Amino acid sequence: MVIVHDFELDVRGEACPYPLIRTKQHVDKLQKGEVLKVLASDPVAPENIDAWAKKSGNQLLAVELNNSIYNIFVRKG
Repeated sequence: MVIVHDFELDVRGEACPYPLIRTKQHVDKLQKGEVLKVLASDPVAPENIDAWAKKSGNQLLAVELNNSIYNIFVRKG
């Protein structure tokens, strides 16, 4: 599945909570409807970002796993 995204954030090698913190900071700068692709290696990152997105009015579109790297797509709400 190909998801069109506007921006990309690479947090590979960082352990939570840093992928979540950096994702939040980046999404805060987006315009409504824009999509951020987050590249993360921490297996907890998708869960944390999903929980935050639900609480913050943003949307987790998909999580893909490729060679131990998570591609996490978040749409600004």
